[in-house]
Amino acid sequence: MRKLGMAVAGVLLAVAVILPVAARAQSESDLNASDLNAIYTIKDIGFNHSQVMDIMSYLTDVYGPRLTNSPNMRAAAQWTEDEMKQWGLANVHTEPWKFGRGWSNELFSAMMISPRPYILIAYPLAWTPGTSGPVTAEAVLAPIASEADLDKYRGQLKGKFVLTQAPPDDPAHFEAQGHRYTDAELEEMSEEPIPGARNLDRFAQFRALRALRQKIQAFLVAEGAAGWIEPSRGDDGTVFVQSGGSYDPNGPPAPPSIAMASECYGRIYRLLEKKIPVTLRIDDENKFYDDDLNSFNIIGEIPGTDKADEVVMIGGHFDSWHSGTGATDNGAGSGVMLEAMRILKASGLKMRRTVRIGLWTGEEEGLLGSRAYVKEHFGDPATMQLKPEQQKLDAYYNIDNGTGEIRGVYLQGNEAVAPLFEKWMVPFHDLGMTTLTIRNTGGTDHLSFDAVGIPGFQFIQDPIEYETRTHHSNMDVYERLQEPDMKQMAVIVASWVYLTANRDEMIPRKPLPSPSTSPF
Repeated sequence: MRKLGMAVAGVLLAVAVILPVAARAQSESDLNASDLNAIYTIKDIGFNHSQVMDIMSYLTDVYGPRLTNSPNMRAAAQWTEDEMKQWGLANVHTEPWKFGRGWSNELFSAMMISPRPYILIAYPLAWTPGTSGPVTAEAVLAPIASEADLDKYRGQLKGKFVLTQAPPDDPAHFEAQGHRYTDAELEEMSEEPIPGARNLDRFAQFRALRALRQKIQAFLVAEGAAGWIEPSRGDDGTVFVQSGGSYDPNGPPAPPSIAMASECYGRIYRLLEKKIPVTLRIDDENKFYDDDLNSFNIIGEIPGTDKADEVVMIGGHFDSWHSGTGATDNGAGSGVMLEAMRILKASGLKMRRTVRIGLWTGEEEGLLGSRAYVKEHFGDPATMQLKPEQQKLDAYYNIDNGTGEIRGVYLQGNEAVAPLFEKWMVPFHDLGMTTLTIRNTGGTDHLSFDAVGIPGFQFIQDPIEYETRTHHSNMDVYERLQEPDMKQMAVIVASWVYLTANRDEMIPRKPLPSPSTSPF
């Protein structure tokens, strides 16, 4: 997931709700005794009999990274289906959608052989080919800042490991990279900003860099380079790794492509600047899987009672990148939502509406799985032609901002829901949930639902180390999960679902959006 804060049009200024203990009695009376007893039961199961960290260990330690359409993803999905069936969930199944080829790394090692032996921290980029066995070859600098630079190196790169850019700066860290929101930050977040002019230059720069990268890729393939080595933006051995090739079987070819820790890359770069020859030995074994070009979403339900034809959905994306084990992005969201379903089923609490979990794949490639599900079941945002199920889906709640505890809700511009959510937060003030903001957070699967007029919400979460250390990196592993935060999230999600499922009315809706080709 890519976390981008955005302003959404609206006139209500939603403010942080932080009530003193003395003021709570009146607010708590807004929830009836039955609701409060249900929340007590959910808290007892979620805090005293939690299974969330065991779920997380299976998803991360046992099955590892879950790149879309990879064998790991399929194995983890089968385990998840089996667990949901054991808990007694109904209608557990997967729903296929067209994606592309799978990919996995089977073996990787990288060393500098000369002028001195040196173990390198590096990872292959997804959907790129391997080296077809260990390759020992010279490293060369070929700085390419524009398409015009390509001609400088034509005919010089065959069989070489090519470095095309300078290493990033690695400044010292004088403040902790982990962070929880302060009261002041939450209060500021609750205020609705007035949108300024869109930064079109930034989007133009991004498109230009992407186009240049595609040209470099094609050039290196044509030149017969042994591999393309790029520096990661991380430091302290943290490597941020995504894709370097295409999951489309007919997509453009790519060279063997590697992201390297900035410290390792920097040493090679400085040696080459000094005209000291550098020899590398890289063994990169990758596999493509073309036998099934469909990915899938994972679905399970707890049937409702008198309003069973209406549905409350929760979800998060199941897929991840491949250098870590996909713990905070987004094993945490998947694990919390699974635990919430387990808690609700184990509680025996009756819910009027059906509760459904959806775990999406292809999110990292552009919310593809949730967009396919929404288009199949609820409507096409490009035409805004809606299906009958769209009127029956009450609300969708999403987790995809890492391991940090829930501090509130992004209202996604839905002003009418603020008084309701404000009331529901009261029993969770002591757990740190105090804030509503009219703002939206971008890049998560709730956008697919919002795009066809369904109330879709992402919870506000403490950032912890998400953007600084774990997001899309080799440090996205079980050890970076915060167990108390995971339990808190599962309890709040389960409670939120229970309260939504048992209301007389459905969640208030915004006016339908205009047709759009993208939910971003």
